[in-house]
Amino acid sequence: MRVLMVSDVYFPRVNGVSTSIETFRSTLPRHGVSVRVVAPRYGSESSTDDILRVPGRPVPGDREDRLVGWRAMHRAVLAAAAQCDLIHIQTPFVAHYAGLAAARRLGLPVLATYHTLFEEYLHHYARWLPAGGLRAAARSFSRRQCNTLDAVVVPSTAMRQRLESYGVTAPLEVLPTGIPTARFAQGEGQVFRARHGIAPTRPVALFVGRVAHEKNIGFLLDALVHAHRVCPDILLVIAGEGPALSDLRQQAAALQLGAAVQFIGYLDREKELPNCYAAADAFVFASRTETQGLVLLEAMAAGLPVIALAEMGTIDILAPGRGAFCPPDDPQAFGQAMGQILGHRKAWRHLADEAPGYAQEWSDVAMAERLAVLYRQVATAKMGQKILSTATI
Repeated sequence: MRVLMVSDVYFPRVNGVSTSIETFRSTLPRHGVSVRVVAPRYGSESSTDDILRVPGRPVPGDREDRLVGWRAMHRAVLAAAAQCDLIHIQTPFVAHYAGLAAARRLGLPVLATYHTLFEEYLHHYARWLPAGGLRAAARSFSRRQCNTLDAVVVPSTAMRQRLESYGVTAPLEVLPTGIPTARFAQGEGQVFRARHGIAPTRPVALFVGRVAHEKNIGFLLDALVHAHRVCPDILLVIAGEGPALSDLRQQAAALQLGAAVQFIGYLDREKELPNCYAAADAFVFASRTETQGLVLLEAMAAGLPVIALAEMGTIDILAPGRGAFCPPDDPQAFGQAMGQILGHRKAWRHLADEAPGYAQEWSDVAMAERLAVLYRQVATAKMGQKILSTATI
């Protein structure tokens, strides 16, 4: 089976969507599915047999992302789709409309993954507009897009419930992105600590992700104040880049946390990120709008206990209570939990011990197999519709 994935974002731009595309692209062939990707060109990347790059220009005010031309994307997707059996849309912008147009013209089944809960994000970036109006617009936009598809993949049960509340009637399949567990179990923690000037035995809490307002990292800084009282030598390492970095540095300074916080920027996923996980003693996460929370599983695969809020997409991962502890949504309670776990690591060793085995249940290979089955089901249903339509005529 040949599948075309279409996206407005892809590596080298690092985020959850890019990671999901690449994870499935590399694992689906084991299950009889070959994948081609159409995505923006960010710099000098050249197209290959598997990845077709469409020229893009920087998004105003956002040096990380690219805006591809409407016509160029449509032409590229239509040409690539002519050799495929199914189209899988990954983003709701130009790629969505290009993928949908190609599917309709060629009579192909088309599905999409709903990665981002825009209802919870837009007000961070358009604060001058009424929040209620933005939410309503996001719901309507998502409902219209989803209901044009043959199926929608959602990464969590909470996301499925939210889309159902929008009035989405297309079939919804809960199917998380898996993780390459072996990669994150092979980090060299002391190498990372030495490189970044972190003492070998200092207790380290780690956050990995886009440094954006919706990630609720400011909550972690407020919690760190209370954690510091319980565990005075605690260090919070924040790995990632994003638009909230300047505000968070100011917040850390205002809270007099300069020596307890270290911002280390973007890390290469192949080597640096596994080393970063291996250098930490616990992983901390406070996002209330996450659609899945892959970083939680990456941390668990590295043997880290997770301290996180159980909200939205993270609930599916955190609800079993394996390898994780979920404090109340309160900075003081969260910080005290951080301090206790990092200050008494032996007493909480059971969380670290059970985390890797639990992460294995969410492996990339297992999830790719489920997606391959879904592709074939959607393609078969589409073929049945065509036969029925022909018979009716």
